[in-house]
Amino acid sequence: MSQSEQSGGGHAPLIDHLIELRTRLLRTVVVILVTFLALYAFSNDIYRFVADPLMALLPSGSQMIATEVASPFLAPFKLTLVVAVFVAIPYVLYQAWAFIAPGLYDNEKALALPLLASSIALFYAGAAFAYYAVFPLLFSFFTSTGPAEIAIMTDISQYLNFVLKIFLAFGIAFQIPIATFLLIFSGATTVESLSRKRPYVLLGCFVIGMLLTPPDVISQTLLAGPMYLLYEVGLLFGRLVRRRQHEPEEAGKADEP
Repeated sequence: MSQSEQSGGGHAPLIDHLIELRTRLLRTVVVILVTFLALYAFSNDIYRFVADPLMALLPSGSQMIATEVASPFLAPFKLTLVVAVFVAIPYVLYQAWAFIAPGLYDNEKALALPLLASSIALFYAGAAFAYYAVFPLLFSFFTSTGPAEIAIMTDISQYLNFVLKIFLAFGIAFQIPIATFLLIFSGATTVESLSRKRPYVLLGCFVIGMLLTPPDVISQTLLAGPMYLLYEVGLLFGRLVRRRQHEPEEAGKADEP
């Protein structure tokens, strides 16, 4: 076999992987685009749904405004695109899973698939918690603490940027049980070590809440509290996993003469 043939044979797997990656990326883009086109007819309704938590608390006669010429079009357009990505997340992660799954061992596949499904569910749960629990409290505080002489007329683009940050922050924060579980399962740390670091974790939750949310104490606290509780959930699952891992070892030792 010539050197060129050896070189070509060595690069063939890499080229195959790149072609597969391109195919899966194209499929992902197509699904997001199709979802966006299907939702675009309802873009104003989607924006109205997202704006409801604030609109319900505005004083009588108040309304949201658009301070830029293109905002009435761009704000719903941007939100619909984000919602399309949000809806397509399971398919996007499935494509990522299908790409990396052939390189995993059977035990890794058995663990990765439930973690992937849990991650998607937790992200959706974080966004739902933000919309149904955080927004009413947050906007109730904002609309009731200003001077009575100030008319509240929020710009639609600024409002959208605000709520998208909150959605993303809570979606990411709700991944803490997965991260904690993986740290314990991989052996990078232990349940005992993480348990001793609870005060630092609590402080870290408030620091992360300060970085990920707008500069107000309420949204930071509403993010930091669930983050810490989810950390405890991760520790609980970590204890269960370590216990199951030790049971076969103890059974093996008991069978030894």
